[in-house]
Amino acid sequence: MGMTMTQKILAKAAGLDSVKAGDLIMAKLNLVLGNDITAPVGIREFKKLGLSDVFDKSKIALVPDHFTPNKDIKSAEQAKVVRDFADELDIVNYFEVGEVGIEHALLPEKGLVVAGDVVIGADSHTCTYGALGAFSTGVGSTDMAAGMATGKAWFKVPEAIRFNLTGKLKPYTSGKDLILHIIGMIGVDGALYKSMEFTGEGLHTLTMDDRFTIANMAIEAGAKNGIFEIDDLTREYMREHSSREFAEFAADEDAEYSQVIDIDLGEVPHTVAFPHLPENARTPENWGDVAIDQVVIGSCTNGRLSDLQRAAEILKGKHVKKGIRVIVFPATQRIYLEALKDGTLSALVEAGCVISAPTCGPCLGGHMGILAAGERCVSTTNRNFLGRMGHVESEVYLASPEVAAASALTGKITAPEEVM
Repeated sequence: MGMTMTQKILAKAAGLDSVKAGDLIMAKLNLVLGNDITAPVGIREFKKLGLSDVFDKSKIALVPDHFTPNKDIKSAEQAKVVRDFADELDIVNYFEVGEVGIEHALLPEKGLVVAGDVVIGADSHTCTYGALGAFSTGVGSTDMAAGMATGKAWFKVPEAIRFNLTGKLKPYTSGKDLILHIIGMIGVDGALYKSMEFTGEGLHTLTMDDRFTIANMAIEAGAKNGIFEIDDLTREYMREHSSREFAEFAADEDAEYSQVIDIDLGEVPHTVAFPHLPENARTPENWGDVAIDQVVIGSCTNGRLSDLQRAAEILKGKHVKKGIRVIVFPATQRIYLEALKDGTLSALVEAGCVISAPTCGPCLGGHMGILAAGERCVSTTNRNFLGRMGHVESEVYLASPEVAAASALTGKITAPEEVM
């Protein structure tokens, strides 16, 4: 029996000729990631073991991004733990305020992940890097500590679901609509501990930013990882951002999948996930008249340049509805600067948006946009669990940048075609 993309990557990392779903393996790691919430726990465990050095100073990435710029004393102390550890051990890839970005946008931009890599991160959305043809997955802080020390991690080889994509997305529809559509189809546990593998002719019509968004939210379907077949666009992105060699793995023709799902991208509708689960996906005819208080555009899911540009295209020359708070989070310093230079940020500010420094901010109920009881937010983030962005009586509606921007203009959940 042949192997899937994920199985081939894991087999190579484990030094094996082949693996199959359910096998337990020890794999070599190309990168270990932590942030200002999870890394301090891992660092404490690292020191409890009496360890004095990491397996490779260039293969650890520490990114204080969740509560930065620090919102209070506790968050400042958390960041200081990470900073001191990075200084003490001469960690190469430590990124502080001023050069920081939201970790899952920053690492691909810095060229730290390429196709064929095995990456673990003490953050569930580490699965983002599957857009590049890497195996990447979230782990606990203790697994992060062990990975930093040994450069290895245990895995159970996952089964896989193949998503065969055809056609092309309609105008003002994006990767966010697609992944919300998929999660609505299969549920938040529909890919539990499985690999979501994307292939087919339609894949080539998706931008890299679309793919990052889709891979980012694989975890919201319960997946161990999401991964995309490599094409010329992937290669172009990696060569632009990294000098590292990469390894391409394609699934065998006789690879075994637990399920094959065919999706015509041209049939994917605008999709919004209503509270309080990403699987509560609804299309425009089922949105109703939902008044909102806030719009958030950004995060590791949709804070890239094209996301901001698409929102600005809809908002340019208009103004957000009176009383609606619109907060925009460029995902990295580089994205912030590019959006500043090309006029994207000017268009957003003139439309009545406020621009934040790169940070996770309100996505996890951290800061920079917390919701009060009874408030509703349309957000381009990845989770809308009960109390996720603030008060337990608030509501988060997950949407694309296009829908978020349109909703900012009307004060209710709105399809972009209604305001163009």
